[in-house]
Amino acid sequence: MKKIKIKIENMISNYRRNEIVKGYKEKLINKDFTILSSNCNGGFIMHDLGVRFNTPTINLFFLPKDFIKFVKDFDKYINLELIEVEDCKETYPVGKIEDIKIYFQHYHTFKEAKEKWDERKRRINKENLFIMATDRDGCTENDIREFDRIPYKNKVIFTHKHYEDIESAYQIKGFENDNQVGILSCFEGATGKRYIDQFDYVSWLNSNIK
Repeated sequence: MKKIKIKIENMISNYRRNEIVKGYKEKLINKDFTILSSNCNGGFIMHDLGVRFNTPTINLFFLPKDFIKFVKDFDKYINLELIEVEDCKETYPVGKIEDIKIYFQHYHTFKEAKEKWDERKRRINKENLFIMATDRDGCTENDIREFDRIPYKNKVIFTHKHYEDIESAYQIKGFENDNQVGILSCFEGATGKRYIDQFDYVSWLNSNIK
């Protein structure tokens, strides 16, 4: 019965989602931006907003420490060649840029992943850059604090609990009894809203318009 209930809620949410997304698109002013995202959240946002993927961080994830390293020294890493990790045990392609691993879980082959990475990194708008992470995949409080110290104006890390003294941490409610946030693209009941919609990302993106 639980599976049937979830299936029905998802059907209703998909229907209601269209109106929600329509409202988001109408409010969006900033349309030529780049989101560097530690996982698929940035891609879901850009897909819903109907904007071009001006970022290589689509359909993939980084481990927290690697993502922090990547954005801290972004100009260095983005200009290095992505190469394949051939001896990994994952069922999907894994690449690396020097000492940073990138897990392409939604690609069939490394060739496909690299082509998309190289194509999309040429679209990066460094003048309109947003950084997005979560407290998943073994992220520690120290990682969250290090992320908060990264010298980017527009950054957010979604967390399962509230951090009073960490400016870039944004609590996503519903995961208080867990040790990390869940899949933020999942629907909250039959509302048509995803967990990530708790964060007003349209206003966040528009805030960079002068």
